[in-house]
Amino acid sequence: CPGKWLPLVLAALPAMAAGEEVSPGLQDAWGDFWLFRFFLNAAGYASIVVPGFLLIQYFKRRNYLETGRGICFPVIKSCVFGSEVKSVHQEDGSLPARAEPTESSTARQVFKLLFCAAGLQASYLTWGVLQERVMTRTYGATDTDPGEKFKDSQFLVFMNRILAFTVAGLYCALTKQPRHGAPMYKYSFASLSNILSSWCQYEALKYISFPTQVLAKASKVIPVMMMGKLVSRKSYEYWEYLTAALISVGVSMFLLSSAPNRHASTVTTFSGVVLLAGYIVFDSFTSNWQDALFAYKMSPVQMMFGVNVFSCLFTVGSLLEQGALLESGRFMARHSEFAAHAVLLSVCSACGQLFIFYTISQFGAAVFTIIMTLRQAFAILLSCLIYGHAVTVVGGLGVAVVFVALFLRVYARSRMKKRSKKLPPGEGPVQKV
Repeated sequence: CPGKWLPLVLAALPAMAAGEEVSPGLQDAWGDFWLFRFFLNAAGYASIVVPGFLLIQYFKRRNYLETGRGICFPVIKSCVFGSEVKSVHQEDGSLPARAEPTESSTARQVFKLLFCAAGLQASYLTWGVLQERVMTRTYGATDTDPGEKFKDSQFLVFMNRILAFTVAGLYCALTKQPRHGAPMYKYSFASLSNILSSWCQYEALKYISFPTQVLAKASKVIPVMMMGKLVSRKSYEYWEYLTAALISVGVSMFLLSSAPNRHASTVTTFSGVVLLAGYIVFDSFTSNWQDALFAYKMSPVQMMFGVNVFSCLFTVGSLLEQGALLESGRFMARHSEFAAHAVLLSVCSACGQLFIFYTISQFGAAVFTIIMTLRQAFAILLSCLIYGHAVTVVGGLGVAVVFVALFLRVYARSRMKKRSKKLPPGEGPVQKV
């Protein structure tokens, strides 16, 4: 039947593209082809998204908000319509930008920014070390047994989201939170794009060189701002474009000059470029969609809870359909060290998400992306200090460019706030594009 031939055809595509003969051994390795895994994961997510979409449309067409009754009414109202009447920003068909912080003290804003940056760096530098250990090293190795590697990164995403969902839920239950008004289904967009961006990032390292991936990550500030114009219909000042470009150039200079030999055997391929483009697009959409959702005046922890509800739903559904959940559970039972690493990885991820949502709510998606881009520079700098790697002149100049651009951004942001307060109502501070 055609279903039996599909895996073989998909497995043969990489070899056919390279001009190689298709060997019988590919029959057992068809699942390693990234395009097949992408469609397999997408099919799992679609099995949840499509019925959910149809149900939402059904309730909206029936005008369920006015005609609905019964014990299910509060749940359906919260998931489909939200708990508040649509605000003014929905009348003109656009969502406003994230509400600006009300603090007037520049020193306090700088302290907040440093706190967010330090939290993100500590969480995700530790997370990166653990991730590399889990995904690249073997477990259970002995003198006679080489051990086995853990391969299913989607299970790690599920572990991370479960803990983050639990932490956010407990925090919301034990502390006073703003009245929640956003329809729950809107969190699914950010959740799905976040899962896909993580998957693309992991897969891209199999096909592209380290400098190529770093260059793309360092330069994604511009795509985030472009996505902001599309998703949130935001406007940016000219100095924001300038500083974003300077930061991308500076980080790229430092990373490319400091790590010329890492993953030198990995060849950049078309598949890697496609996956990396997918990572950048999905990640940019995630940040800006979350930025737009803060218009509902929710707290960062409420955002964390809503996004992770759908992340758990999507990942566990896909894992169950593929049979990977039980397989990963058996791997964890065989290797207690892996279980400890997975839990630590989840703790770092949960802490990192708290800092992510707080940073986006306070400073916006572009500033968040700048901080996460700098994480790569700090990782290389830490490696140079510990292992004695030399920093070239070009790398030093790149670091200087980055920090000069950051100071310019903080200074310009402070000046813009002061100028906007002095201007009469109805006058814009400067031209935006």
